Amino acid sequence: MLDREQKMPIYEYRCCHCSHQFEKLVRNNEVPVCPSCQAVELEKVVSPPGISTQKSRNYTHGIARKAANSIKKEQDHAQREYERNYHKEHS
Repeated sequence: MLDREQKMPIYEYRCCHCSHQFEKLVRNNEVPVCPSCQAVELEKVVSPPGISTQKSRNYTHGIARKAANSIKKEQDHAQREYERNYHKEHS
């Protein structure tokens, strides 16, 4: 298990020169550079933390289930059409 000092956080930056926004894993005493223009003048972007609750997980799973059901219906319909056409052509 890592000590608190050994963890390397990921920060989000925006370049002051080209406005490129990126994430960077920052090691101790490392100065990040912009991957687009190689500038070192960067500003940290404050982004909200990702919070997961039972309610948000249920909501996300509900959306995924609806999408999966929709895809399944389309696949079933396509299969029935294929079988109908196959029987017509080979009868």
